[in-house]
Parts: sequence; C-alpha cells; structure tokens
Amino acid sequence: MAAMNPQDALVHLMIAVAAADGQISGIERREFTVLLATLPVFEGFDGSRLAEIAHDCGDLLDEDDGIDRIIANVRAAVPKTLYETAYALAVEVVSADVEASQPELRLLEMLRDAFELDRLTAGAIEHSARVRYRKL
Repeated sequence: MAAMNPQDALVHLMIAVAAADGQISGIERREFTVLLATLPVFEGFDGSRLAEIAHDCGDLLDEDDGIDRIIANVRAAVPKTLYETAYALAVEVVSADVEASQPELRLLEMLRDAFELDRLTAGAIEHSARVRYRKL
C-alpha cells in the first residue's frame, strides 16, 4: 500500500475503532457521516471514496498485525499536531454507542500510548465526549 494521506489515515482509524468490538453499528456509521461532513480536518474529503477506504481498512484489519499497521499509518500520515485530533475522533466513535466495549477501551489505550498523550489531555478529551453523549 502506498503512503496514506492524513484524511484517509484518520478514516481508517475511525473504522478500526468502530470495528474493534466485531461490528460497526448504525450509530457509529452515522457518527462517521457527521464527523466527515462537519470537521475542518476533513475539509475537501471526497466522500465518494469512503467505500474504497473502508474496504482497504477491512483488508488491513483482517491481517494479524492489522491494528498495529493502522496505528503506524496514522502516526506516519498525520502530523503530530493532529494526534490529539486523531484521538478525539476515536473517542467520538466509541462514545457514539454510549457504552464502550473492552476491545474499544483497549484500542483507545493503545492510541494514547502511540500518540504519547498525557493523562490530563486524554482525560479531557474523554470527559468532553462523555458529557456530549449522556442520556437523560
């Protein structure tokens, strides 16, 4: 696979996080749509490529070291200044379902380590998502 652009790498990350528990829910799919359509980091993203990107991501996830490769691709393609953004995107996808599964939590832990996020930063991102997705 050729070098990945930052937007594709971030989409791979969101798909990998959503698929961490073995399935991608309708709520998670809706969250992708909202994030892709509204966040500045995805400005100019060609939505018609989403199916192709998802297929490529699925192929990577089918490999034994797929999640490690996806994380490595994000680290290689995304500037360090956007590591917090990448983590926030992952947290948003996990939070969309309200209840996080153990595999999703483990993946978030791997991302915190890969992006070298300090506890306060990661905690602030996680808290922000928790308060946005609370139910009455």
